[in-house]
Amino acid sequence: MRRITPNRSPLFGFTIGFTLLLSSCAWIPPGDKPAEFLQPPSMEHTLSDTVHGESLAAAGHWPPERWWREFGSPELNGLMDAALKDNIGLKVAAARLRQAQALVRVESARLLPFLDAAAGLETGRFSENGFNVALRGEDFVSAFITPLSLRYQFDFWGKNRASVGAALGEAAAEEAERAEILLQLTGAIARSYMHGMALSQQLDLTHDMATLRRDLLSIDETRLQLGLNSADPMKQSTIELEQINKREAGIRDQLDIQRNLLARLIGKGPDATQNLFADTVLSPERMRLPAQLPLELLSQRPDLAAALHRTEAAAQRVKVAKAGFLPTIDLTAFAGVNALRMTKGASSLANLLFSGSSFSYGIAPGLRLPLFEGGRLRGELSAQRAEYDGAVELYNDTLLHAVQEVADSLSRWRETNIILEAQGRLLSAQHENLSLAQVRFRSGLDDRRTMLTRQHAVLDQEYVLKNVESDQLLAMVDLMEALGGGYVNDLQIAQLKPEQKQSWWWPW
Repeated sequence: MRRITPNRSPLFGFTIGFTLLLSSCAWIPPGDKPAEFLQPPSMEHTLSDTVHGESLAAAGHWPPERWWREFGSPELNGLMDAALKDNIGLKVAAARLRQAQALVRVESARLLPFLDAAAGLETGRFSENGFNVALRGEDFVSAFITPLSLRYQFDFWGKNRASVGAALGEAAAEEAERAEILLQLTGAIARSYMHGMALSQQLDLTHDMATLRRDLLSIDETRLQLGLNSADPMKQSTIELEQINKREAGIRDQLDIQRNLLARLIGKGPDATQNLFADTVLSPERMRLPAQLPLELLSQRPDLAAALHRTEAAAQRVKVAKAGFLPTIDLTAFAGVNALRMTKGASSLANLLFSGSSFSYGIAPGLRLPLFEGGRLRGELSAQRAEYDGAVELYNDTLLHAVQEVADSLSRWRETNIILEAQGRLLSAQHENLSLAQVRFRSGLDDRRTMLTRQHAVLDQEYVLKNVESDQLLAMVDLMEALGGGYVNDLQIAQLKPEQKQSWWWPW
């Protein structure tokens, strides 16, 4: 069998050298100035009013990874544990992450040689009108075994390494996206639970208010029967009682909506949350803010991390597109045995196949230089440059959105504290009025109706207080979510230069 050997003729060397000369002059069209990263805006003025004369205490990283445990609610902790296990959105995000990690392995394989093995058996018949007169009309059988076949592409220009870098960036972005979905999920559960808890407490207050209104209506009916009052007070009491009944029905409806929402968020049916809100009150620890609250947004916000990783992947794809203008150099080689016999001698094919004379091998270096492809390479490079610019601007927009969320949550947290203090003072004043009415009732200076009316005013302010307390808890959740919800990484804005000039030379 003929052995195939590399061509070492001067013509082959001239061809390689001329092609490399062409490649050194390959023209890559220049692009516009790449988009630039925004620096985190200053927030000194925003932070200056965070607290009123209080010292900012920092106890390590804040908020902690399991930030919802700060609220001290066993029910809320149980909901979070169920969601982390069964939520559908988290499972979808985990599947996307596994897919991205698998693509990293696919791209990484390009850096390694491909080894194959093959074997085959063929029977056939030569044409009676063929060129080989001696074999016309003859039947034949052939076989080959190639235990080693190698294919390898030299990555002189870094194209394959850039493809791996892009895949790694996408995988890292998917991991950060999963953290962002987790943060949004836990935030939604916390908000829904706190809203439901406030509704449950307001429902109890509404029951008490309805009882008072029925007592007031009974008093007005008695006074009407005794001729002490006209029918107007009784009608007004009836209206106020029906208003309370209407409010109570609305609260029950909203409470059912929150229970059903929580059931969906934790990945279960509505029956799983029908006995919620057994905790009578949420008791979060005192809010402690780190001294440098917004200064490390990049390391604490998963959406920022995802946007930056997408930008890194886009930068690598620009390098891949630029490498497309340069020659592709690869190597193929094989070693094996093959043999062919006429049908009448097929019994000796096996012996012939494994004889030393049937050994064959081949080595074939190859080079491909794109000279004209109808503008495809320029179009791909232009598209990747545009993708990179878009990724940078998306990161910038995400950064500004993150800063806005931090500023909004700080303002909301500060103002709800002020409103809560004012509501506390208002409720204290209503309690004092009730105490005075009770004293006057025991002294015979006021009737029972006056005392019940002031007691109803106290319940009404307690009802409002539950809304304000819920707003304060929701402001805490907003602040923790704006600060990343315990997400931590060591990511820094790299000096991405997908357009930096490269020198092309033969590495040898």
